[in-house]
Amino acid sequence: MKRRIMTVAGVAAMVALPAFAGGPSAVTEEPVVAPAPVALPAPSAHWSGLYVGGQLGYGDIGSSGALGGDGMTGGLLAGYRADFGQFVAGVEGNFDWADIDIGGGATLESISRLKLVGGYDLGPALVYGTVAAVRADTSLGADNGWGAGIGVDYALTQQMTVGAELMEHRFDNFVGSGTDIDATTLNARVGFRF
Repeated sequence: MKRRIMTVAGVAAMVALPAFAGGPSAVTEEPVVAPAPVALPAPSAHWSGLYVGGQLGYGDIGSSGALGGDGMTGGLLAGYRADFGQFVAGVEGNFDWADIDIGGGATLESISRLKLVGGYDLGPALVYGTVAAVRADTSLGADNGWGAGIGVDYALTQQMTVGAELMEHRFDNFVGSGTDIDATTLNARVGFRF
């Protein structure tokens, strides 16, 4: 029996011996692994180049006199944009046909615009502002004015964009009538880039 107690005590000492070797050890914490930062897509540089397209819209015309009316418009557009990183600048010309009754037997027949465009590249989307020299042709005659607006284009592919544009047009003393005219247009646009 003594032998068994000695054997058990010897085995216990052997098992416990490594725990005492080197004294108490400090607890080390596992290093914290930080997740890798998520890379945001860089703004695309695909807004540069020539483009052509079409637009379909709605025009609302008001005046300081009796002229006014609303109706559908539709036309063509063409322009050039240069992408400078996140800023995009360009020029555009567009022409809308219309047949809007503006009162007194007169109709708005067309609107032409020559625009300067500046915007922010959001990758697949371009948000922009524009100022324009504008010409309105009516059955009363034609007159020149100015316009300003905002818009957005979205790239469906490298060559095709869709968008919308809201513009305000002003004509002072339209065709010498003493009447000031303002027109608001909202256009849905489709463009094709080269």
